[in-house]
Amino acid sequence: MTVPEPSFSAPPELLSCHGLLFDMDGTIIDSTEAVIKNWQRIGNEIGVDPEAILATSHGRRSIAVLQIYEPKLANWEYINHIEGLIPTEFGADAVEIAGSRALLERLDQNSVPWCIVTSGTRPLVTGWLNIMKLAHPKNLVVAEDVKNGKPDPACYQLGRAKLNLAQKDPAILVLEDAPAGVRAGKAAGFKVVALATPHSLEQLKESGADWIVRDMRSVTLKAWDKTTGQAQIEIVDAVV
Repeated sequence: MTVPEPSFSAPPELLSCHGLLFDMDGTIIDSTEAVIKNWQRIGNEIGVDPEAILATSHGRRSIAVLQIYEPKLANWEYINHIEGLIPTEFGADAVEIAGSRALLERLDQNSVPWCIVTSGTRPLVTGWLNIMKLAHPKNLVVAEDVKNGKPDPACYQLGRAKLNLAQKDPAILVLEDAPAGVRAGKAAGFKVVALATPHSLEQLKESGADWIVRDMRSVTLKAWDKTTGQAQIEIVDAVV
């Protein structure tokens, strides 16, 4: 039986929100090849098959992965050091997700509140933003900021708090690519756009994504009302 190709053809939909929270890898950039090389290096150093590590590492904090394979390295000093090397050593292996640069620059130009919420460390995230010359958010939530990583909602709840929004119950839009991240955003009570980058549509649907799109070209800031603090975001070409 032939499985039909997914149809990314939903009509444009406009939604209002007061702030946006972005995952980093797979959402703003794709650093898959760089991450693979990093885990290959670590795997070879600790005597663990890198393929075994890579099978379970995507979207998870390095500290959680190392707690399984080499607990003595599961500390923030080591992880900050090793992740901080990735952008400088493997920077040529990363590419931006289509549409991400334009969206972040437009949000920045209009002073729309946004934040990156990532399973990576601060040196890793700032390193990628610097090397790829992408807009820097005023706030970051990184791996070392929370006790538990995604799918725990704590990271996205902290992201909302860091936006320091005036509304009592602000509407937040999360942009993700991994099922664990989608679940974290939904558990925090937010709407979630999932990018169909490395994961199957079924996985993203099961995780509760409100929209599934190919890439960031489907997400556009249409208007920003500085007085009410409300952004109008258009989503096009989502999965029907």
